[in-house]
Amino acid sequence: MPHSLRKTRKKRGSRTCGYGRVGQHRKSGSKGYRRAGRHKHGWTYVITQEPEYFGKEGFTSPHSLKRKDKVINVGELDELSDKLQLKGEIPVLDLDSLGYTKLLGKGKIVKPVTVKIAACSRSAAEKIREAGGQVIVASEETEE
Repeated sequence: MPHSLRKTRKKRGSRTCGYGRVGQHRKSGSKGYRRAGRHKHGWTYVITQEPEYFGKEGFTSPHSLKRKDKVINVGELDELSDKLQLKGEIPVLDLDSLGYTKLLGKGKIVKPVTVKIAACSRSAAEKIREAGGQVIVASEETEE
């Protein structure tokens, strides 16, 4: 709630409102860092030069901000297996040691791979098995 003794109210009636002599501030222009008029007279500049100026698109779930899992999709496994370059053998990808905690089913996999991971979605496990690979989930190992 505004009160009556704010600085702007106190200075009313004085010539410069606490801003010093008029001549000291003449021709100094506006404060350029404020980017005034972006929704009004500066709109064409925003459209042509800074189209992302007004920010974000879509919605970010608060749950995803709290997520500490590092996930990888099935489609990225082909690239990882290519880096191993094993001839004749089925490559074994230990995703736990690479820092991944969950395997998700987005994408396609062509080559057979054996994957060790802490957690895996059903669709990811199905895709790997269809390609001739195997999924070893860490939680299933500890139960046995």
